[in-house]
Amino acid sequence: QGQLVESGGGLVQAGGSLRLSCAASRQIFSGQAMGWFRQAPGKEREFVAGTDWSGQSTYYGGFVKGRFTISRDDAKNTVYLEMNSLKPEDTAVYYCAASLARVIRTEVDEYAYWGQGTQVTVSS
Repeated sequence: QGQLVESGGGLVQAGGSLRLSCAASRQIFSGQAMGWFRQAPGKEREFVAGTDWSGQSTYYGGFVKGRFTISRDDAKNTVYLEMNSLKPEDTAVYYCAASLARVIRTEVDEYAYWGQGTQVTVSS
């Protein structure tokens, strides 16, 4: 069964940084595109960042504006989201997801497996 476990969330001041990690079971990680989404209270889940199966191609939501970096370590079956210059509006539950595709996907329904989420809170 596919399994994704996020970690690294927490409370940080505006302008600070956090690094999220997502450990995946090999069968859903190897050769698949991976993504990060987030959901704030009362809002829909939105795409944050994605990487293709190789890690050579990445794509970000428009609000990221160079502040976040997604990467993957295939030896560890782990995908990361490095977040810098955090803003209060970045406060949300962040979810890791695995697609059945090899290329980057940006829609929620294009991902087959989801983690439980990790809370990120940015104080002003």
